[in-house]
Amino acid sequence: MDWLMGGERPVLSQTPKTGLSCKMVLQAVGKVLRKSKGKPNGKKPAPEEKKLYLEPEYTKSRITDFEFKELVMLPREIDLNEWLASNTTTFFHHINLQYSTISEFCTGESCQTMAVCNTQYYWYDERGKKIKCTAPQYVDFVMSSVQKLVTDEDVFPTKYGKEFPNSFESLVKKICKYLFHVLAHIYSSHFKETLALELHGHLNTLYIHFILFIREFNLVDPKETTIMDDLTEVLCTTSGSVSSNGGGNGGGGGGNGSSSSGSSSSAGAQNHVKER
Repeated sequence: MDWLMGGERPVLSQTPKTGLSCKMVLQAVGKVLRKSKGKPNGKKPAPEEKKLYLEPEYTKSRITDFEFKELVMLPREIDLNEWLASNTTTFFHHINLQYSTISEFCTGESCQTMAVCNTQYYWYDERGKKIKCTAPQYVDFVMSSVQKLVTDEDVFPTKYGKEFPNSFESLVKKICKYLFHVLAHIYSSHFKETLALELHGHLNTLYIHFILFIREFNLVDPKETTIMDDLTEVLCTTSGSVSSNGGGNGGGGGGNGSSSSGSSSSAGAQNHVKER
């Protein structure tokens, strides 16, 4: 023990016998690595759950066959900001109402993260701090923030002669991005409950109207909505063409609708789950 106190460390006179050769150890390690390659903990990845909302018997359900492509177009002699404000407010109320029908099933236990398929969303507070929260908490953050904006006369003016702020379009983009997250979560995690309530026709109709609107005016970056492209293709091909590039006739440029705190929608791989 003298070497622990600064003395000279003893040298082993011979290699201790462990019963395992170096070659045997390397072979064992290699076997473990080969077994676990691409398979966490050496187990086969769980098969992807079938997306019920893509079943033809459910995707054909609508509450109306109206041509939504025409409905979302900017009418003549209507101010663009007025049109965006009117539609954004309406979508907020409708999506909030749709979520309320399944809110009792969306709990901290059943939805421990705000997940849509293999993507997990985080909330960012006013200081830009990343917050991991349950789905109901995330939705509450979204609805509370949007409610505050759409009832603010300085942001969504309702009185004649009151001007829209210069940042209005960017705020609408942020709102639409978050509302999309809520819609996508309903499909991804609560379509069975929506089906049981026989409200899937309402949900499909709302989704078609919303997607065609945000694409018409380039309000949400197409990369943000890619996660639901399979559903969009099925629902919207018969309800007006939808460009994957988000091209439209509106006056808005492209944008990812990042949160006011600087939230980024860039994805990072972690345990096969994308973060946003």
